[in-house]
Amino acid sequence: MPLLFLMRLFHTPLPVRVVQAEEIRHVSVLVATGLIEARITPLPPRGPYLKSTVATVTRITEEGLAEIAKMDCAPRFPKNSMRFARGLRLM
Repeated sequence: MPLLFLMRLFHTPLPVRVVQAEEIRHVSVLVATGLIEARITPLPPRGPYLKSTVATVTRITEEGLAEIAKMDCAPRFPKNSMRFARGLRLM
């Protein structure tokens, strides 16, 4: 599910590289809906039937953060907190 993947991204220091096909599909859905910013890059094929792709997620957008808040699983940080100001994960 793309929203559960979004929640995983929220708890991961960004930028992050994604190489698994299922997760790249989640990235493409989240980019298309405007919840994250990412670059999806095709790689040279490794075989006649193997399509290789890598995605680099650079940030979660304000819309993505609002969607996470709706899920009510994430701690709420003020917009001027270190988490939002610098994109760092708080411990």
